[in-house]
Amino acid sequence: MESIQAMIPAFVAVIFGLAAGYAVARFLDRSRIQQAKSEAEEILNSAKKEAETIKKEALLQAKDKLFQARTDLENEIKERRGELLSRESRLLHKEEILERKSAQLEQKEATIIRRDREIENTFKHAKEKEREAESLVIKQQQKLEQLAGLSSQEAKEVLLKKVEDEARIESARILKQVEDETHAEADKKAKAIIATAVGRYAADFIAERTVSVVSLPNEEMKGRIIGREGRNIRAIEAATGIDLIIDDTPEAVILSGYNSVRREIARIALERLISDGRIHPARIEEVVKKVSQEMEETILESGKQASFDVGVHGINPELIKLVGKLKYRTSFAQNVYQHSMEVAFLSGIMASELGLNPKNAKRAGLLHDIGKAIDHEVEGAHAVIGADIARRYGESPLIVNAIAAHHGDEEPRSVVAVLVQAADTLSAARPGARREMLENYVKRLEDLERIADSFKEVSKSFAIQAGREIRIIVENSNVGDDGLSLLAREIRKKIEKELSYPGQIKIVVIREARAVEFAR
Repeated sequence: MESIQAMIPAFVAVIFGLAAGYAVARFLDRSRIQQAKSEAEEILNSAKKEAETIKKEALLQAKDKLFQARTDLENEIKERRGELLSRESRLLHKEEILERKSAQLEQKEATIIRRDREIENTFKHAKEKEREAESLVIKQQQKLEQLAGLSSQEAKEVLLKKVEDEARIESARILKQVEDETHAEADKKAKAIIATAVGRYAADFIAERTVSVVSLPNEEMKGRIIGREGRNIRAIEAATGIDLIIDDTPEAVILSGYNSVRREIARIALERLISDGRIHPARIEEVVKKVSQEMEETILESGKQASFDVGVHGINPELIKLVGKLKYRTSFAQNVYQHSMEVAFLSGIMASELGLNPKNAKRAGLLHDIGKAIDHEVEGAHAVIGADIARRYGESPLIVNAIAAHHGDEEPRSVVAVLVQAADTLSAARPGARREMLENYVKRLEDLERIADSFKEVSKSFAIQAGREIRIIVENSNVGDDGLSLLAREIRKKIEKELSYPGQIKIVVIREARAVEFAR
């Protein structure tokens, strides 16, 4: 009990302390709240003052902008008003112009109406005159028919025939004049180009023939070549594909075969066997095989050399081999290898003179006769064969057409093809290039005279200069001077259609007028 009573004063002190603390806290809170309110009022007052200031500044700026906008609007209104006034004045001026033009158009319209009426009256009058003229023409035509004894249709036919004859004669005269002028100019230019080409390519030309005879050191060698029971000669023929002819010709053996390359292999192999002295079947096969390999290399080198000499590159190796094979091929005793190179050079020179690409012309000229390398093995014309081979090995259509067209198997589709034709003819027809049999010359002369004599206007014909020219005499009463050119053209067309010949043939038509009198 005494402890409780002792604790009471402490408890009262705690309660009193708590009450005092609470009172102090309340007092502090009230002072803080009062201070916060005063600060809030100050902030609010300052904000109101700032807002008022901003409001005044905004009003001032708005008034300035309003004043500026009003000023700009007034200026713009003034400008627009000025533009409207100027437009109004221009419109008034245009209106005056339009009124004047309208008045002029009304005057013109009245004039046109008056002229239309005059023209209509004139037209009616002309119609009446035309009807009167037609009636007069009919009456006059009837009188003419009665006087002439011909109907209008018959008279028209007679007149048309006369006009047709006159037109034909006049056209022949004009055609001859144009042809003469064209031929003179073209002939002059062609001769200049050809002369330049031949002059620049001034190479010696020798007609070559493939050697088909092998000389023997003595007559005993024939027996060794034949061998026991003919086994050696059979082995040579089997290995080379060439026939050996051993006859009474002293110290010589003749090789016969269509394939010029095989014939050359046989010739070289036989010469080596004769030089070596060992002639038996095994040795024959060995030598022929070795010579064949060497021949393949020689052919390839010859083709490469031709390509290098001409200046044409990028040719397929198979085509190079065919060019090399031409070295052992002749045509009318002319070596085709040399002929191809000559055609290439001539084509290139003429192409340069004409301003064309000389490389294409040289390429076509070098390859134009490659069909002759295998024409003994493949059926067909060598130009067509060569074109097919060139196409197969990737040559361009320009080169293929030039090869196919150089003998007329196809129509030339480029100037290069025509140049190859001309160069081929020039190389083949130059003096000493080729040899033809006498029978061919005689037949050509006979064919030329036969074609000329087939025309009824021809009295006599004479083929001269080995078929390079034909002179034709016509009857004076059958054809006039103006018809000579037409007759020469028809004869030329028939010769080109029926005959095949190198170069060109000159056709000369002669009309002779004679007056005969006798003095007694």
